[in-house]
Amino acid sequence: MKTRTLGNTQLEVSALGLGCMSMSSGYGPAADRHAMIKLIRAAHDRGVTLFDTAEAYGPFANEELLGEALAPIRDKVVVATKFGFDIDLRTGARSGGTDSRPEHIRVVVEASLKRQRTDRIDLLYQHRVDPDVPIEDVAGAVKELIAAGKVKHFGLSEAGIQTIRRAHAVQAVTAVQSEYSLFWRGPEAELLPLLEELGIGFVPFSPLGAGFLTGKIDENTRFDPTDFRNSVPRFSPEARKANVALVDLLKAVAGRKHATPAQVALAWLLAQRPWIVPIPGTTRLHRLEENLGAVGLELTAGDLVRIDAAASKIEIQGERLPEAALKMTGR
Repeated sequence: MKTRTLGNTQLEVSALGLGCMSMSSGYGPAADRHAMIKLIRAAHDRGVTLFDTAEAYGPFANEELLGEALAPIRDKVVVATKFGFDIDLRTGARSGGTDSRPEHIRVVVEASLKRQRTDRIDLLYQHRVDPDVPIEDVAGAVKELIAAGKVKHFGLSEAGIQTIRRAHAVQAVTAVQSEYSLFWRGPEAELLPLLEELGIGFVPFSPLGAGFLTGKIDENTRFDPTDFRNSVPRFSPEARKANVALVDLLKAVAGRKHATPAQVALAWLLAQRPWIVPIPGTTRLHRLEENLGAVGLELTAGDLVRIDAAASKIEIQGERLPEAALKMTGR
């Protein structure tokens, strides 16, 4: 497995990480716990060292899953988790809002450490920016946790440009996590240049467009009633029918490269910057192995030009998130 470095703080991780949310929530019922423990350990056996979770996944269940799965190899991996939503730590009930008050951050970190069976959090993200708490206060709270040895690195998720600048001025931001793929290229306009300027790594989630870029989803696909994609505009049947043009492009490239659409999509992301580390998620071993195959897939400069030229002619239909969720991004 090739490695990459996130940020000027020199956090070295595998070129592809593993997003673990889908094992517990988001895409339907939680997967079998024992099977997921085996999958997480299989990922490490194949060279994955970055594992991504959050208190909100479950809530709490995903952190507990990783805590058990990674306990035997804890010192050999980097675990990223997140705080920032208003979640009752006793019941798991969510208000739908955010809570990044410093005192809440400290309590959340203690609970997260216990769930993960560890004495430190390698990378701690603010999950969503809290409009009621100055980002300087948030960064300051994390800085204190870093000084105490309970946190190693600070990250932000779906934050706006000025928020990143202000946070970084208080405590160096190691990584920013936001959605990025051929299905959603919004970060290219301002975010990527800013991260390059400040020396911050980028960890794209949904690098396969929530599964769409695998080529396994079409207008007739039916999702589980609890799957979040049921409420996402770009996953409406009409949008999927229109957006399949992008999948057809990936299939054409994959055919020439003796690869799969998913591998081409991930290789394209890896080729954008040397400090980009995508975190595709899966609950299946063969998909994990397929995704990891992207690390060895080389796209030439000519390939990238042709992909960009063809993709620029495709107008993606539908917003990437429901309106309420979009309002929580870019703040």
